[in-house]
Amino acid sequence: MVVDCPTDFNFFRRGGVYVFPLFLAPESGQVELLENLASGFRAYLDGRYEHHRTAEEVLGYCYAILRATDYHTRYAEFLRADFPRVPFHDSSEDFESLSILGWSLVQAHLLREFPRRGLAKYHGSSDHTVDAVRYAPGETAVWINSSQYFAPVPVDVWGFHIGGYQVIEKYLKARKGRKLSLDEINHVGAVADSLAFSIETMGEIDTAYRAAFPDQA
Repeated sequence: MVVDCPTDFNFFRRGGVYVFPLFLAPESGQVELLENLASGFRAYLDGRYEHHRTAEEVLGYCYAILRATDYHTRYAEFLRADFPRVPFHDSSEDFESLSILGWSLVQAHLLREFPRRGLAKYHGSSDHTVDAVRYAPGETAVWINSSQYFAPVPVDVWGFHIGGYQVIEKYLKARKGRKLSLDEINHVGAVADSLAFSIETMGEIDTAYRAAFPDQA
């Protein structure tokens, strides 16, 4: 995952998380942030591609690779035991296409930039208390009590998991017995739109990954 603020160490179901900052605080006398890339790795990148790739482009590329279905399938056993190892393609075009897709996914997961589709609009009249979270597939609706619900929430958006959690269900169940604020209600809609965009973008990443690494499909 990607975050833009300090994260709880129980962010994932198993507990514990490693954080890899993209930038570091400047040293004494410096103004700009320092990219958190090893000098040897930076030299490798600059030598491999015809022009300098920014830290953001590198993050986008890595994020795309780590979201590719074939990558997870091929290296599932190794990923359970060690840090992921990211293959870098010789082609600048393949690097760029994956980087752009990955960066758009980064922006969506930070809820910064992504298409708004009007998913998970809030309906019904009551006191906004989360009594029980229930998904109704036929209605593509997520009910939080007997008279209030979010819709439409497509099945694939409702079932989307991150870090072992079913995203929308986890968010709402964590607020059981509480009244949702307007910010929380709006947040559910933003997350639903972000997840729908993520599903589509991950499909594009799979296509780009297979084109770049056909021997790993």
